[in-house]
Amino acid sequence: MPIYNKLVRDRIPEIIDSTGKKSSTKILNEEEYIKELKRKSFEELQEYVETENSEEAIEELADVLEIIHALAAYHGSSIEEIERVRIQKAEKRGGFKDKLFLLEVEE
Repeated sequence: MPIYNKLVRDRIPEIIDSTGKKSSTKILNEEEYIKELKRKSFEELQEYVETENSEEAIEELADVLEIIHALAAYHGSSIEEIERVRIQKAEKRGGFKDKLFLLEVEE
């Protein structure tokens, strides 16, 4: 029997059960939950990095965004607040649209 020991989406046990398989889960405490959300964020970002086409990339970016929603909620915020902060930072410092790559800064 495969052992996963990882944070999964809420309906995954139901989906596993619908195939006739059995799964076991536990509810994480707050400390475990944030630790696993952080770990999951790296997992999902790595899956995005390994994509080979735009369709796969969009799927993985959706997973990354789901993690960002969960992280925002954990920190008592919302995706709308995160977006507001993102816009402020973009207005102040710019975004990444110009594809700038900093080579060096003279002292």
